[in-house]
Amino acid sequence: MANLWFIILWTRAMPAESLRAVDAISTQPLWVLLGGGLMTGVGLYAFGATINDLLDVHRDRAMNPSKPIIAGSSSIELAVCSVAGALMLAVLGSTVFSTGAILATLVLASAILMFNALGRFVPGIGMVLLSVIYAGHMLLPNMSVRFLLPVWLVMTHAIVVTGLSHHLGRKSPPISKRAGVFALLGWLICSLMLLALAWSRGNEDGLWPGFVPITSLLYPSGFVLLFAVLVYRRARSLGPGPRLGEKIARYGAMWPALYATGWLAGAGLWQAMVLMLSLTLVGFLVMSVLRELYALAEHPAGYRR
Repeated sequence: MANLWFIILWTRAMPAESLRAVDAISTQPLWVLLGGGLMTGVGLYAFGATINDLLDVHRDRAMNPSKPIIAGSSSIELAVCSVAGALMLAVLGSTVFSTGAILATLVLASAILMFNALGRFVPGIGMVLLSVIYAGHMLLPNMSVRFLLPVWLVMTHAIVVTGLSHHLGRKSPPISKRAGVFALLGWLICSLMLLALAWSRGNEDGLWPGFVPITSLLYPSGFVLLFAVLVYRRARSLGPGPRLGEKIARYGAMWPALYATGWLAGAGLWQAMVLMLSLTLVGFLVMSVLRELYALAEHPAGYRR
């Protein structure tokens, strides 16, 4: 959701970006665009999360019987309805932007389905596929955006976080050397494609658009270093294992919102930055509450006999 809001706010604030964007970005009220981004982001995320639980039903019966569907606190029928509802929510939200955004949403939903059905169990493919999904959904509001470095940063962040949480979390199957090389090559190819796209859209400006101040790099670079320090300290205090992998994944999920806040602050777009910072804080609170509720759903509170 933060990635979608960033592209919306960035396009609205930069006249050079608005000229290349679809008419909806310039003509629609901001609250309509942000509402569409909210629906699309939440819908795609909920679609992936519910598909994950549905596909893992047989595995969870043997390995994790406390999961809501297995424990009986939820049903497969409800999960199927949730999948359909989440997909419809994502598509409905994308109608705010353009027909191309609707088609891209459906393609991303197919990629999310492929990741949950196959990519999670083949680390080399899964890491690349997940990073492409993150980069692709970020472009939904404005597929003609010129400044693509934030998209590349989110794509790179996604593949690094996925790899670290899988390897340091001791997940199965482990990342082999062949899988690591495949993921690296996939990331390089995707980076070159974004580089070529940025060059083709830069015209006389080249890769760095002239309307973007160089100070825009300051805050995102600081957040990259902060994340590296955070992972290092957690790794030293917890050691490799599921707890470390879960924390890396959880912090990694929040970091794109901080990157977006940093890009806007570095460019001097303070009103947009306040909106993004508010979203980040709300997201952190919601994530904390949902984590507690999910723990209660898996392990309901009861009286000790």
